[in-house]
Parts: sequence; C-alpha cells; structure tokens
Amino acid sequence: MDSKSPFNDQPQSLTKKFLPWTLYALLPIAIIRLYFYPTILPISPSDQLHQKSSIITTTSSSPSQEGKRADVEIECNYSHGKWVHEKVGPLYNGTTCGTIKDGQNCMRHGRPDMGYLHWRWRPEQCNLPRFEPHTFLQILRNKHLAFVGDSMARNQLESLLCMLSTVSPPDLVYHAGDDDKFRRWHFSSHNVNVSIYWSPFLVKGIEKSETRNYNQLFLDSVDERWASDMDQMDMIVLSVGHWYLHPAVYFDGGLALGCHYCPGQNYTEIGFYEVFRKAIKTTLNSIIERIAVNGNEINVILTTFSPHHFEGEWDKFGACPKTRPYEENEKKLEGMDEEMRRVEVEEVEAAKTNAKQGVRLRVEALDITKLSLLRPDGHPGPYMYAFPFANGIAERVQNDCVHWCLPGPVDTWNEILLDVMKRWYKNLIPT
Repeated sequence: MDSKSPFNDQPQSLTKKFLPWTLYALLPIAIIRLYFYPTILPISPSDQLHQKSSIITTTSSSPSQEGKRADVEIECNYSHGKWVHEKVGPLYNGTTCGTIKDGQNCMRHGRPDMGYLHWRWRPEQCNLPRFEPHTFLQILRNKHLAFVGDSMARNQLESLLCMLSTVSPPDLVYHAGDDDKFRRWHFSSHNVNVSIYWSPFLVKGIEKSETRNYNQLFLDSVDERWASDMDQMDMIVLSVGHWYLHPAVYFDGGLALGCHYCPGQNYTEIGFYEVFRKAIKTTLNSIIERIAVNGNEINVILTTFSPHHFEGEWDKFGACPKTRPYEENEKKLEGMDEEMRRVEVEEVEAAKTNAKQGVRLRVEALDITKLSLLRPDGHPGPYMYAFPFANGIAERVQNDCVHWCLPGPVDTWNEILLDVMKRWYKNLIPT
C-alpha cells in the first residue's frame, strides 16, 4: 500500500505547472532591466586611458516606475561609436557664412561628391544631439570664448562661427597679424565674444624663417600673445599638434635641450613627444597659476590631436581619395596619432589633480582623435583650390589631407563641445 501523502506531490506538480509561466513572466522584466541598465563589462588596463578623457557625465531622461520622466546621470564615451548615414545635411553651406578659410571651402571650390556631408557620429553609450546655436549662445551670454592654437584651432573656430551665424550673424571687431591670425567676433544678440589666437606651440616660440629652417621653442614659458589676455577669457579651447612635427630646437630654463630633425645643427636629436608633453604641462599649469592670482573662473577644453589621411605623395591626385568613412574595425588608432592623444589625455588628468582647492577651473579633453581618424573623406584634398581639374587632371596637384572641409566632420567637434558645456552650465540652458 502506497503510504505517500497527497501533499508530498503538490510542490512538484505545482512546480511543473507554474515554472514555464514564471519564466515567461520574468523574461520581459529581464529585457527591460538590460535595456535601461545595461551591463558594463570590466575595462582592461590597456583600454582605461583610451576611455578616460572622453567619458563625460551627461544628463539623460529615462522612464521612472510611475511613468514620469526622471533625470539620471549616465556616462558617455564620445570616442567610441560609429558614423551613420543620415539624410539631413549640415546647418550651413559654403556660401551662407563668410568666415570659412578659402582652402577649406570644398563646396565652393567644386568638390563634386556631397556624400561626406551626410554622416553623423553616434556614440555607443549616449545620444549626441545636433548642434543648437541658440543654446550655445545662451550658455555663453556675456562671456568670452577664445580658441588658441594652430590652424586646427582655426578650423574648429570657423566651423563654430558658421553654425552660430545661422541664428545670429557676428561682427568682426578686431583683426591683426599675417593672414588675420588674431581675430575677434562679437554676437550682439547675446553679448558674446569669440576670438582666435594664433599660437602653434601654446608656449613661447619663434617660427622658422627664410634664414632659419627650424622653429625655436621655449618650453618653460607660455606664449604671452594669448596668455596676457587670459584674465578676459571665460572659456579657452586649446588645439595644437602638427607644428611639433616640424624641425625645431628646444630650450628650457635658458638651456638647449636638443632638437627634432635638425641635421647640420650641433644639437642632440630628442624627438618631439616629451617636448609636446612639456609644452602642454606648461600651458595648463600657467592657466592654473594665473587663475589663482586673478581669482577669475576659466573653463578649458583641450581638443586632442587630429589625424591626417595622406595616402602616398601629397601632390598626387589620390592623396586622400576616400569618399566614405571607415568602419571602426577598418582603422586602428596607433602610432603617432595614439601617442599624441595619450600625452594630451594624461596632462589633462594631471591638471585636474594639480589644480589647488579654491582654483575655479574646469578642464576637459575633447577627445576627437578616433572619430576623426575614421573620416578620411572629410578633407579638401585637391579642392583646397577652386576647380582644380577644370582643364583636365594635372600630373601634380597639391592636396590638403590635414584640415577639414567646412561644413564637414569638424562640425561634430563642436557638437561634442556644446554637450560638455551643457553639463557645465546646466542652470544657463533655456527650458
């Protein structure tokens, strides 16, 4: 006779009966959990530096349990993402603003393909909105924004001016120097000043001339051509790099350290990576020191190194022939591009540590190196000159595979810049 109680079978039968329904109920809950709170995989030590500068905390909205929208803080690494095609074009074109340097006005110079204008950068971890000129000007109301550096700083500045001019045309109120290397614009609608200071080394330097084919850099002294106006600046965008590849002799504390590519000179070849580091360190430390003395507040953005895309000889037709972005797995960040970026990221992080308590400084690296590396199609190439093939394809034609067409990929740099500013100045964003 079977003596088992009928109650002993109940748990097993109930389990068999309700287990599938339990799994069906848990599955959508798990999906929702992963959607709103994705699992973050551990970052290897080799990847930590690559991510550090471009991980920026931004505000995003997500549904709360009550069905309302609540602000939550998320981290966004702008350097990880992909270029996606979109139909909507840029905010401006080659004729709608008068500040584009002639050599970067690809549309006006007859570049036949327009596909390079229809790509947007999509970060993996967050949404990067299109540029909002009104928001940018509102944040900078009654402030002075200064771009300091070489021609890449100018390239980024002119992109910004063109996007802002779609809602508020600026007035050129100051210009000086060869090729107007020192200029200032005023947006009367918001009392905003935007300036460009030519300083290809950031530190004191004497550029090469007809009688001397190398630059001279004084690594312990910041360039006073811009630094003397620092007490008038509210925000500074620094951008240098390519001039450090030129032949140069370096000095520090009155002593010659060595040189880079100086055959025939009685100096030791020391390259330029550590020299570049020293110059960035001197610049950021000088900003910290002057803020401490003047008591003003300055926000600093360091735009990281922008790669070139020369393929073969610079004066051949196919110097930078690509017409589409690279996929991420097609192009690796390595060599000089990686090293220059690494120096900048490390020095920005060091400046954050070195800023003494009470110094009113924000500093961030605008990490555009990887996303720019993936855009070989964005340079003027032969269209640095107007209609270069009007009389047929010449055997030799000069190409620009360093600077960027306007409009073009450089506009994305300013979209990221605005996203950083929105985090810094939350209380100034119009609602």
